[in-house]
Amino acid sequence: MRVLITGGAGFIGSHLADAYLDRGDEVFILDDLSTGSIDNIRHLRARPKFHYVIESVHHASTVAELVDQCDVVFHLAAAVGVKLIVESPVRTIETNVHGAEVVLAAANKKKKKVLLASTSEVYGLSEDVPFREDGNLVLGATSKGRWSYACSKAIDEFLALAYWRERKLPTVLVRLFNTVGPRQTGQYGMVVPTFVKQALTGRPITIYGDGAQSRCFTDVSDVIAALVGLMDHPGAVGEVYNIGSTEEVTIRQLAERVRTLTDSTSEIVHIPYEQAYGDGFEDMPRRVPDLSKIHALIGYQPRKSLDQILGGVIDFFRDAPTAPTRPEPIAG
Repeated sequence: MRVLITGGAGFIGSHLADAYLDRGDEVFILDDLSTGSIDNIRHLRARPKFHYVIESVHHASTVAELVDQCDVVFHLAAAVGVKLIVESPVRTIETNVHGAEVVLAAANKKKKKVLLASTSEVYGLSEDVPFREDGNLVLGATSKGRWSYACSKAIDEFLALAYWRERKLPTVLVRLFNTVGPRQTGQYGMVVPTFVKQALTGRPITIYGDGAQSRCFTDVSDVIAALVGLMDHPGAVGEVYNIGSTEEVTIRQLAERVRTLTDSTSEIVHIPYEQAYGDGFEDMPRRVPDLSKIHALIGYQPRKSLDQILGGVIDFFRDAPTAPTRPEPIAG
């Protein structure tokens, strides 16, 4: 199979490329390196079935050419990360919405199957936990820039599903919940690598808010297995699936576990949201997925515990002190 991955030089995209190349498939990557890094795919460039193009997903002719060469498309390219979302809302909205438009239009011409990566952010302020794919999305006010990312990804979902229903383009939607692993960096707000780097260097571990907000972290290897499984399964077309873990932890507990696992003496400090992101910032108090739908289809269940996930990230930064410092395009 010939596989196209937009945003393929990012954290998740590069691991997905690894998986398909190891399976014997041919992989094409499109990335403008605005948030990805060439370091993430440097180890792949000598492999004969690996190809990459440094260009924006907004470049319609390039996207069309690559789509024509491939059998399936993973659209992972997106603006992501709380810091980027708050500081650059125009870039966030335009990158996410227009990028999806270009990819879906190109894929539709030849009816190439597309898996589009969305995010748990679309559930917004919903209190109906655990989040089900058919649950209501509760976004905050448009005056709160925090929600521009969630809204833009929800539009991507609506568009992809419309292409399936109206034009029979086979599309699959996934909502990623806090994917973590080697090659992820802390720039633009990714919490686990940020905490790990702070702990390893003895700097204060900085928590935004009171630390009572909870998340469920998923190892990138589990996410990749789910993505490949959904792309291979014909029953996934036209559907939305959560991908994540149900092992819930507060951010305060996460900081304490990172400090323990790294044998660090770092102080844990709290920074008000207003100081980090400006006045009026809103956050999701809990983010827990219901995984029954994806489990029923492909038998998915996460294999790695939080301590195993943290151990992998700690080892990565200990072994690679010059690891890439640029952010990644998907972190749900």
